[in-house]
Amino acid sequence: MISRIPCLRGSTARSLKNSPFLSKLGGFYCHTSQATSVQQQACDSFPHMEDEYADVDWDNLGFGLIRTDYMYVMKSLEDGTYKEGKISRYGNVELSPSAGVLNYGQGLFEGLKAHRNETGGLFLFRPDQNAIRMRVGAERMCMPAPSVDQFVDAVTQIAIANKRWVPPPGKGSLYIRPLLIGSGAILGLAPAPEYTFLIYASPVSNYFKEGSKPLNLYVEHEYDRASRGGTGGVKTISNYAPVLKAVTRAKSRGFSDVLYLDSVDKKYIEEVASCNIFVVKDRVISTPTAMGTILSGITRKSVIEIACDLGYQVQERAIPVEELMQADEVFCTGTAVVVASVGSATYKGNRVEFRTDAGSVCRKLCTTLVGIQTGLIEDKFGWVVEI
Repeated sequence: MISRIPCLRGSTARSLKNSPFLSKLGGFYCHTSQATSVQQQACDSFPHMEDEYADVDWDNLGFGLIRTDYMYVMKSLEDGTYKEGKISRYGNVELSPSAGVLNYGQGLFEGLKAHRNETGGLFLFRPDQNAIRMRVGAERMCMPAPSVDQFVDAVTQIAIANKRWVPPPGKGSLYIRPLLIGSGAILGLAPAPEYTFLIYASPVSNYFKEGSKPLNLYVEHEYDRASRGGTGGVKTISNYAPVLKAVTRAKSRGFSDVLYLDSVDKKYIEEVASCNIFVVKDRVISTPTAMGTILSGITRKSVIEIACDLGYQVQERAIPVEELMQADEVFCTGTAVVVASVGSATYKGNRVEFRTDAGSVCRKLCTTLVGIQTGLIEDKFGWVVEI
């Protein structure tokens, strides 16, 4: 079944300039003109707030963990709601050996970025969508989740607290990692009695070691990523360790990443280990339908809307692997990878190459998306949250 995607205009994003979140943060971080002694004490507890940039070699920034200043922690209450969280110094988290996340993998994570514009302001991209996706995943994993407002508030706080770690314009972004884990002790197989929502951040640049060079994908036909009725469609932590075997093997052979096939017929492409995939033929852009085995990526969703707006026909449907091998162009999308062109794919020893030049569909979509995220292009979709 083919689903044609209509062009949409988002209206969920909001500016935080006048929100209660930033009025609270403004006082806490001494950004108001009437700082009290209490506020000053708070600022004294959070050094470096006035530093413009951390001491980082921004020109050689990759995608690795760099310890920043602060993290955010919030605990669940007995009724499943969450009390007010707090910013604290970045550090280790103490867990019981019988915590639900350690014994039964009861955990979710999200990923989003803060960008710095030319005037020094910070932009978040569709954080409400990450909050909604976490809530959907939490329901599947029998976990209470923070509200959308609590999630966006927390992400905003961590971005401001770690502002000096946001790279200069054009040098990268601050990758923000929210986690929801079963932190309560449990022995029998059951939901944990307590949950912790925490966020840390790290400055990053290109996800793949190739940088902006086209990717070289290996189509995996031995290992599965997800099965029907499983958790492939939610961002649970248990989805990711199983792909390490195939990814490690592929990288040892010189490939960038692994593209998985469906687990039933081994016939249809589904998802790359770290991102979603798109196939281009003429002016038709196709992507596998997110029907439970594929993560519904926020970058994926945004690229679909941008492509529609640019006049392309976009389809969500089952894509046979043979169609991939006959495509004009292939690209991947994700928060970490953004929009990455695929230079080649190898399936059962057969290697094919795809278009990757400056006039490619991928390049147009990437330029538009990044332009919106960094404030260089007008955000007519209403996606960017300006801090």
